[in-house]
Amino acid sequence: MKRIWFIVNPISGTHDKKGIVAKIPEYFPECRFATEIKYTEYSGHAAEIARMAVEQGVDIVVAIGGDGTVNETARALIHSNVALGIVPCGSGNGLARHLFLPMNPDGALQVISECNIHTLDYGLINGLPFFCTAGVGFDAFLSDRFNKSGKRGLLSYIENALTEGVSYEPETYELEILGEESEVKTYRAFLITCANASQYGNDFYIAPHASMSDGLMDVTIMEPFTVFETPQIAYQLVHKTITQNSHIKTFRCKDLIIRRTKPGVIHVDGDPKDSESEVRVSLVPKDIRMVVNANKQPWQPPLLRMFTDIYTGVSAPFKQTPKKISKINDELLNKLRRKDQP
Repeated sequence: MKRIWFIVNPISGTHDKKGIVAKIPEYFPECRFATEIKYTEYSGHAAEIARMAVEQGVDIVVAIGGDGTVNETARALIHSNVALGIVPCGSGNGLARHLFLPMNPDGALQVISECNIHTLDYGLINGLPFFCTAGVGFDAFLSDRFNKSGKRGLLSYIENALTEGVSYEPETYELEILGEESEVKTYRAFLITCANASQYGNDFYIAPHASMSDGLMDVTIMEPFTVFETPQIAYQLVHKTITQNSHIKTFRCKDLIIRRTKPGVIHVDGDPKDSESEVRVSLVPKDIRMVVNANKQPWQPPLLRMFTDIYTGVSAPFKQTPKKISKINDELLNKLRRKDQP
């Protein structure tokens, strides 16, 4: 008997939460699962509920909400035996996509019910946990602008990126890679991303080869480029070939110090935070449990994947268990027999 709590943020994300909650009994029958539904009522409530779940020895806590709800829940589950499950309802869904979780609620609930749990890595930037990416430069600057705009969604993000990218001034950074033999290098960079997972979200792969189980973070340095090169960079981000760009430098490490000339903004999984001029980033190996998709599918180009997700969501209600199909067949046969009788 698995104990599972579902944390539902009713006002975040893009899906109707009532419909998702209504399907929970279908995928989590009482003979195998003891489930509880918890609704968030204010900012930070998801973390409080998750910490309560840890105290009570719950097996899995499922975040049903946007990216903020997922990250808030995950941060409360580190150093514990409670696994994180995700029903992705956000606009980016970077962590869910990296874990090959279905983007439709039926598929995500099915994966969670299979309870395939892995112990994975996460990162720390200035002591704040992150699970996908964190860093400095344009993406941190953009996350701050995006957050202040009050608008959500991919189109709004792209609009901000195109508007702000033209006038953004790259900075000079000193990077100290810590280890047995520390190394210091200086870069003039558009952005520096420290990745635990492969993407920002929306299938924009800033670190296409990143793994959440190798004990290392993938550091991507994007050097300054011209406005005419923007379409190529966008194309390469989407098609997992950004490391082939001549403006990209990459390396892997476990501990890193980033120094800049003045304080500024950093981003923590897309959430902007003010920071001093020195930024400390590190990788914490094997310290959070997550439900993953055991039947992960090969990567598909985003457009094809979008149609796959739509088809899966539409067809899910018709994909019933053999027992249900057999019952329907029996009912149809009985009706036909009655019609044949005089």
